[in-house]
Amino acid sequence: LSGLDPAQPYFQGTPTEVRLDKSDADFVDIIHTDSAPTIPNLGFGMSPAIGHIDFYPNGGKQMPGCGKNPVSQIVDLDGIWEGTRDFVACNHLRSYKYYSDSIIYPDGFLGYPCASYDLFQSGNCFPCPEEGCPNMGHYADKFKDKIKNDFLKLYLNTGEARDFPLWRYKVTVTLSGRSKVKGYVNVALYGTGGNTKQYQITKGTLKPDNTYTAYIDAEVNVGKVTKVKFLWNNNWINPTLPKLGAATITVETGQNR
Repeated sequence: LSGLDPAQPYFQGTPTEVRLDKSDADFVDIIHTDSAPTIPNLGFGMSPAIGHIDFYPNGGKQMPGCGKNPVSQIVDLDGIWEGTRDFVACNHLRSYKYYSDSIIYPDGFLGYPCASYDLFQSGNCFPCPEEGCPNMGHYADKFKDKIKNDFLKLYLNTGEARDFPLWRYKVTVTLSGRSKVKGYVNVALYGTGGNTKQYQITKGTLKPDNTYTAYIDAEVNVGKVTKVKFLWNNNWINPTLPKLGAATITVETGQNR
């Protein structure tokens, strides 16, 4: 059974006979997309973990792309009906949109086991454990025989609009150069599955021999990495023409470590 943002009003905190629960089937997977409190935040979905595995995309409360102003929502590309409905319950309805996207992307929507969304965001729960990470949505049941805990909370990020899946990478850059400069460092990944846009790894003071790490959620599964593009900029013209390079760049994939 797949629960797509199971309802919070009248159901949260009720006995298991009343609401969806993992005792209802051999395998119950849940996607939480609107689990902020109903009062005062109008969250329609419940927040507690109630399945064998519970996914909390983007933390489970506020979905990217749902904060658009009402007018842009209503004249959305999906048409007036979809736009009006999304305006009223955009976060709640993201659950079925993620699910339908998951059918097309069997390798997408990896959920990382983690104690909280903040820890996930800071990279504490990366990469996947040895048994791997389950895929949120249609292919979640491939993970059914690997569950060790009573409850498994899983976190991931998604895009703002279709296509929703993102793939997480850890990128570590060690700089080389003669003197420290101010600016930013961007990296783009190229691979057998496609190329990503540039992602900012760090900004501020850039010191040669220092190592900087960022977790990026890329819009493409790059597959086997074939090339990494490194770019730095100090946003202003410096007469001393400082030079900065990358001594090493390490890319770690979440899925296969």
